[in-house]
Amino acid sequence: MIRLRARSTLAMALLSFAVLFSGTVVVEAQPGSLGVLGTYPDSNALTAPIATSIWINFLEPIDPASVSNGSFWAFGRWSGPAEGILEVVGGGSSIRLTPDNPFSAGEQVMVIVSEQIAAISGASIQQGGYSFLFWTASASTTLQLDQTANWSTRSNPNVSTRSYGGVGSDLNNDGNLDITVINEDTADVRCYLNQGNDSGEFGPMVNPPSSVNLQASPNEPADFNRDGFVDLVVCNIATDTVSVLLGNGDGTFAPQQQINVGIAPRGVAVLDVDGDGDMDVVNTNYGNGNLSILLNNGNGVFGAPTFFEGGGAGERSLATGDMNGDGLLDLVIGMLNSGEIVVNLNNGDGTFTESGSEPAVSGTWMLALGDLNGDGHLDVTSVNASQDNCTTNFGNGDGTITPAIAYPTDNYPLSTDVGDLDGDGDLDWVISSYLGDWYIYLNDGDGNFTFFLEILAPIAASCAVMMDIDNDLDLDLVLIDELADVVIIYKQEGVPPPQFIRADANWDGIVDIGDVVKQLSSLFGCTAVCSCPDVLDSNDDGSNDISDPIYLLMYLFSNGLAPPAPYPSCGADPTLDTLDCLFQPPCL
Repeated sequence: MIRLRARSTLAMALLSFAVLFSGTVVVEAQPGSLGVLGTYPDSNALTAPIATSIWINFLEPIDPASVSNGSFWAFGRWSGPAEGILEVVGGGSSIRLTPDNPFSAGEQVMVIVSEQIAAISGASIQQGGYSFLFWTASASTTLQLDQTANWSTRSNPNVSTRSYGGVGSDLNNDGNLDITVINEDTADVRCYLNQGNDSGEFGPMVNPPSSVNLQASPNEPADFNRDGFVDLVVCNIATDTVSVLLGNGDGTFAPQQQINVGIAPRGVAVLDVDGDGDMDVVNTNYGNGNLSILLNNGNGVFGAPTFFEGGGAGERSLATGDMNGDGLLDLVIGMLNSGEIVVNLNNGDGTFTESGSEPAVSGTWMLALGDLNGDGHLDVTSVNASQDNCTTNFGNGDGTITPAIAYPTDNYPLSTDVGDLDGDGDLDWVISSYLGDWYIYLNDGDGNFTFFLEILAPIAASCAVMMDIDNDLDLDLVLIDELADVVIIYKQEGVPPPQFIRADANWDGIVDIGDVVKQLSSLFGCTAVCSCPDVLDSNDDGSNDISDPIYLLMYLFSNGLAPPAPYPSCGADPTLDTLDCLFQPPCL
């Protein structure tokens, strides 16, 4: 936090100096001239703390009147909209959102900044606003996956639901992730609420299921009407429509808005297309060989589609992310007929332009994006059903991607999903294959993958959702079989949290004046103890500063309050904060 404030203050000082002493005339600010200095977390970051605040830093002071919950907000893919305190800070040149509740471990978060944001000078942000994505950290694990549940999605054992897709979002805002299953044959969405006792157990299906339409399949969570509840968009392949379901906050949805699009919508993405601060929808139309843009009026009501060509033939799979680092979310499209992956860059005016393409191995069915090699640029994963393989394409950071690297899968892979399954700070990979099983690949941190495990499917693996179902900060697996119509839960146990005694900075098992000296020395010259900042946080306020040794001195010599737990014995930190404890010696 201090670093961000310092950067903003320095930038303001430099700008002020330039204005006062350069001899130039200050002219009226031009639209789009409000520059972004940086964000926290960084765009495409992989290990943001779940209790993180979100910053965006500008090159000049912001007009507070332009800042609102509609012009700056965030959405956790699983935890939902991040409600909290919104402030103009950092000398007036930064906006900070401090969420009321933590994000879920190992999820992707989308931050949306609208064109409404303006500087005191009158300068406005770029056309299209500014958006970025980041991932929260997940805890280290032993990768011991244990099946803990298996249930049918059928109401009648003899009537197929054809459960094809799954969503892991918190539907009732209780801080526990629920499971939503999208069904092709019954043309509905079926929800199972988390029991909320950190057991990772789920209740029966919420009745009634929410209707969509036939061959409902591609889907994304969102908050379309900004009411704080998770909504859904679902593509109905057989009826050439897109369904928008607004969440009621209890595991049910309002009746769908169904929108006619092109023939056979096969891919869907959610992003702010027009810079007005709400989530719009883009979908592919495989039968027409084009894409649709559905603009949101801010209340979750969508207008008629506009269509555009994606630059290849047979637009099928779709994903969104900032492929060139300009703060606008772009589109990555899998072209089934022309056998390529095409990047379309966001122009900021509601249109997209092809930037580059790379040949796909063949039969690209689905895409998922993430920074696979830790270079800060988004990369692409895909599954190629006709070739029984999956591929990676690394992003160059300029809207182009490298040639594909292929890995084997089981027969007819349909789904690709990425997430930090082992908690080592990089994105791992789960592949679902219709004529086979689930494959898990582990990332070495440089984007090279090694086969780790095959999980057998009852009949046809169709979907994998990596989500923390029991709030232990590691990722579990929710697997869906589309012919057996079952949901299968695999839980994993994380590595036990580090043990320490709060304020015992020298790790001798006794809290005394020696620890005060150690804390003071760490403030001016970090030593090995800084690998465990939690132990230095005497007052448990989530930061290491001069208040910690003062707090400890007051406790030792002036009848001040004792350090919070874990104290006076060894234990794990019960407080959710951004501090950690790595490479610590044994707790005495």
